[in-house]
Amino acid sequence: MQDLKGTPDSDFSIECFQNYTAPEVFVQGLAGMVDQLDVEAMIRAQKQMLQRFEKTNEMLTNCNALSASRLKTVGPEFKRHIHLLVEMKKDLDYIFKKIRAHKAKLGQQYPEAFAEAARSSFAEECEEENNAGKCKDNRRSLYIRSEPSQGDATDQNRRASK
Repeated sequence: MQDLKGTPDSDFSIECFQNYTAPEVFVQGLAGMVDQLDVEAMIRAQKQMLQRFEKTNEMLTNCNALSASRLKTVGPEFKRHIHLLVEMKKDLDYIFKKIRAHKAKLGQQYPEAFAEAARSSFAEECEEENNAGKCKDNRRSLYIRSEPSQGDATDQNRRASK
């Protein structure tokens, strides 16, 4: 072994790395292969990205704080509007219920006049929609037109003259 001591391989393998473990020796070998300027460029790029991410994080934090404060001010107003809409829906449901009850009562008391009024009202709506180009194939209008009238011939003559 004395004659091998002077060769570079023997110096490298025996004396330099006696205090290091195998993984540490491997890492030291890799570190010697990598260009130090490339490592410094990567570190600079990572620092710049970290700064950008910190700025973005700060901006998002400010945005969240602003959104929270605006939600706090708008929340009660939004709840009032919801309450108003619920009340309006209840009122409209009550109104439509009353209208249906009145229609049913009128339909029972005056069936002929009520049927004629419904037909003429729907015919006017259909004419308006035909002028707008919407009511070309409406089954309800076909049903009302084809429904036989329970009245006398004067009703039919009156409709035909219009």
